[in-house]
Amino acid sequence: CHTATMLTPNDKEFAQKIPREELTYLILKLLQAWKEPLSHFNQHIENLQELPGESLGKAKQISNMVHELETGVEKVTEKMQSMGIISNSLHGMASSEAAGLSISNEANVMSDSDFIHCFRRDSNKVQSYLKILKCRIMPENSC
Repeated sequence: CHTATMLTPNDKEFAQKIPREELTYLILKLLQAWKEPLSHFNQHIENLQELPGESLGKAKQISNMVHELETGVEKVTEKMQSMGIISNSLHGMASSEAAGLSISNEANVMSDSDFIHCFRRDSNKVQSYLKILKCRIMPENSC
């Protein structure tokens, strides 16, 4: 969990104060940092004989959801840029800089329960950041 924590601030107040561009970048960076560890985790659990097929299916579903969420955030970012809500300073930055960020080495030595705990915590963080971003873009949604 330590590397993922370093990738993003823990303080919700901090997230509420940073510019939209930076908040959007933090969301993308965090989602991209989980791509490889989730892939390794899926491979690991496929090799577990005692794991029920339902659990394996849920793990794959989570990986797919993270990928879809990342794609959705990228599309929203492009739309925000075309509308002038945020600058084009994010273009290419998220994919090129975040590509080098990974928690896979840590994930390899984590227990399954620690891995799931860290993923859940970071998922909650992404959810909070998305809510903050939504409220900044559309304050009329009574945030």
